[in-house]
Amino acid sequence: MSITLFLSMLAFAFVLSIFPGPVNILILSSSLNYGFKKTFSFISGATIGFTILLIIISFGFNEFITKSPLLVSSIEVFGSLFIIYMGYKIIVSNSFDLNNDKPTKYLRFHEGFLLQWLNPKAWFASISGVTLYATSEESMYFFIILYFIVCYLCLSFWAVIGNKISIFFNSELKLKVFNVLMGGILIISALYIIILKV
Repeated sequence: MSITLFLSMLAFAFVLSIFPGPVNILILSSSLNYGFKKTFSFISGATIGFTILLIIISFGFNEFITKSPLLVSSIEVFGSLFIIYMGYKIIVSNSFDLNNDKPTKYLRFHEGFLLQWLNPKAWFASISGVTLYATSEESMYFFIILYFIVCYLCLSFWAVIGNKISIFFNSELKLKVFNVLMGGILIISALYIIILKV
């Protein structure tokens, strides 16, 4: 494999993993509210869920998808509805009990896994990546492994950022404002996708 192809794969995986999307916003919010450790299971679910989606699309499902635009549209609409639900969960969350400062609820592994399967950004990244780099079976395997590593690191980066900025959100009011803002961004972005499909 040439260094040019490797750098192209690396850049593709990095840009699509680090660029803000529903998963990144949820990780930022979760890490700020509950810390890195409590968020890591969601990061793992999101990374593994995306990687399995990429594998399935890599080995035959891509051709089926390109012939079924209705399927992709349906996934985008249902995915957007799920993202709206996750945004609502952030808005109404009570991240800390003021009496003992213990987290009351945080995102789980299965939510991260499921979100990637309903995330339009994940489908776009998978289909585009397969189209660009499925030149051989060897290159596809390499791309999947590389993307897995890059995705884990980038999503973890968002969690580290959330954990670090938590010192600035040291009151219930500040956390509430942050949660409403993050949840609102998720809901607006999901509504935008639905409007485009209608």
